Amino acid sequence: MELESYAEQSERLWELASDQGMPRRHFLALLVAGGAAAVVAACGGGRSSSVPITGSLASTAEPAALFKDPWPFIRHGASLETRMEFMPGVITPNDLFFVRNNSSSIDLSVDDWSLVVEGDAVEQRLDLSYDDIRRLPSRSLVAYLECAGNHRVMFDRLQGRRAEGTQWGRGAIGNAEWLGVSLADVLTLAGLADDAVSVLLVGLDEDSPEGGFQRVLPLEKALDPDTILAYEMNGELLPRDHGFPLRAIVPGWVGSSQIKWLGRIVVSADPQWTRNNTTSYVLIGDDYSPEGQALGQVVTEQNIKSALALPWPASMDAGQNVVWGFAHSPRGRIARVQWSDDGGASWQDSKVHETQPQHSWARFEFKWTATPGEHTITTRATDIEGNTQPDRVPFNQKGYLFNQPLPHPVRVRAQS
Repeated sequence: MELESYAEQSERLWELASDQGMPRRHFLALLVAGGAAAVVAACGGGRSSSVPITGSLASTAEPAALFKDPWPFIRHGASLETRMEFMPGVITPNDLFFVRNNSSSIDLSVDDWSLVVEGDAVEQRLDLSYDDIRRLPSRSLVAYLECAGNHRVMFDRLQGRRAEGTQWGRGAIGNAEWLGVSLADVLTLAGLADDAVSVLLVGLDEDSPEGGFQRVLPLEKALDPDTILAYEMNGELLPRDHGFPLRAIVPGWVGSSQIKWLGRIVVSADPQWTRNNTTSYVLIGDDYSPEGQALGQVVTEQNIKSALALPWPASMDAGQNVVWGFAHSPRGRIARVQWSDDGGASWQDSKVHETQPQHSWARFEFKWTATPGEHTITTRATDIEGNTQPDRVPFNQKGYLFNQPLPHPVRVRAQS
């Protein structure tokens, strides 16, 4: 049975259970304990089927810095930056999807893996196996995932101030179709207390800072139906470099919130402060006021950006060329992408493709009649709420959230 039909089956089961007054938490517990058959039995009988899990779920390979071929990427230690010119379309293939690691990628077997949910704001500790997770109702969505430091190098190139951290260009981003379970369903199983306010996600990458990379979500974001725990990416089991067996996907938020190799969730009645919302993933600078225990403004939501799918710098032949790229916003669909080849003195509209499912980025293109010589092409995006890329971004020490319009250098060759 295909996974999509299983998702439909889960919805039908929930409709059946809710029609009989079954609480959501009871429904989820039955699915974990006995699958669809247990739900049907509790509702008075019937027939159902479960979804098979295909593919290799266990590996004996030794841990490696990276598992995918690094050749197509710009390498930054254990991290890989996608070359924008290799982006084939709206969905980024798994083998071209960027990797941001705080240590080596790790290789986990589902036989030894479990997800623990605990804390002072849940009624009971949960230990969920991989099969338990797969028995819960599935949810799929298309969403881009972007590192908070994407475009960081542009502080140096465009403002003459080098920020700390990996000098990412434009390729610490990708767009994929994710399949998993709603984080809200997992928290419901544990029994949320009325005073719950924060949800800490902790990875199993023990060589990362804090003995496992971790970020806090406020309860409201954790309960968003589109905040999921994903086990598939673009129709395949989640690749090891991308967090197999389970990772968080938090649409519109920075990549550091989307914990890979997820192993533990801590729910608290008090705000939780860790390295990654006090000294890291914080906007530190003269223009940013400290927040809570943080040294500056905590980085959560991403911002609106656009970039051309060209090498930096680019070269092309004189004459008419079709130029294209991608734009995205956490606040909704991209409504407009403008371009300029005269330093922003005048702007023209590009064609924005209408296919922008859910939390996807958008593909745009325009025709440019190129003349021999050195040029720059600048783009700026606007979303449906009217948010537009700013002319200038105030500097912050760690170089997060740079989203000025990028003056892309292009050398045009005379035709022979």
